[in-house]
Amino acid sequence: MNTPTRRHALVALAASMAALALPAAAQAEFPKQKPITLVVPFAPGGGNDILARAIAPRMSQLLGQTIVIDNRPGAGGNLGTELVSRAAPDGYTLVIASSQVTMNPFLDMKVPFRIERDFEPVGLLGSVPIVLVANTQEPYKTLPEFIAYAKANPGKLSYSSPGNGTPQHLAGEVFAKLNKTEMLHVPYRGTGPSITDLIAGQVQVSFATYASVAQHVQAGKLRALGVAGQKRTALMPELPTFGDAGMKGYDASLWYSLLAPARTPAAVVSKLNEAMVAALKDPAVAKQIANQGFEVQSSTPAELKDYIGKELKRWERVIHDNGIKVSL
Repeated sequence: MNTPTRRHALVALAASMAALALPAAAQAEFPKQKPITLVVPFAPGGGNDILARAIAPRMSQLLGQTIVIDNRPGAGGNLGTELVSRAAPDGYTLVIASSQVTMNPFLDMKVPFRIERDFEPVGLLGSVPIVLVANTQEPYKTLPEFIAYAKANPGKLSYSSPGNGTPQHLAGEVFAKLNKTEMLHVPYRGTGPSITDLIAGQVQVSFATYASVAQHVQAGKLRALGVAGQKRTALMPELPTFGDAGMKGYDASLWYSLLAPARTPAAVVSKLNEAMVAALKDPAVAKQIANQGFEVQSSTPAELKDYIGKELKRWERVIHDNGIKVSL
């Protein structure tokens, strides 16, 4: 019987054989044979897309090969990511993956791949802090005031997010569980409408990436209350963290990485990592990323593999311990 598990095993075996059959000369010549496709598993304009378009030109120069950005949105990022998991393991098809790939497996989503099995880590790219922002007409002006208000008014607060199962959604769910309160989650189809309705007062607060709300905070259209984590951000150093407010166990952030299909030769992965790290260190690229509200991060492939393993364990524990359910 040709079950999904059996089919996946056959695909993995075929990919493994293809990697073994890849001539050493082809590995040595990488990436001279053809352009590299960098898959962005979300629509243009999001964090994955911004980072891809920031690093691709410089990486292209360093590698001496064209890098084509291919946006493949759908299924919460799973569609484009699965496409890369099934691509030839030769380094010519890559994907920008966010920390959401370490959350989805535990949210009752149908994830057609395993991030730790079906991909070869290339390296971390960057991160963006998630911040709690409020409509300026709301009575709470500081993070402690908001926490006190949320505890005293269970069920009276609503918060927006770019969609069910997103890191921003989980940030709100974990906050409510830790503070033994209730908040109504209002999911939107993307960051834009989520923030637009917050400014209009349709919802009271939002857990949002700094990159998506910085201009509105600076313009006085939104009030930033705190960083959803334990570490202050250099992008807004005066903004307190949830740790500063006494929530020592709370941490939510959004990180991005570069992945290749499993069994991509180590020499190819190393070459990609070297180009990625060099691109991130380029002053013009670093400035472009910072101006978009991101913090540059980089790593070796081994460091990223270890980090992904830790994040999978962390989110499995957080989602299970807090009884987080996502309706998709």
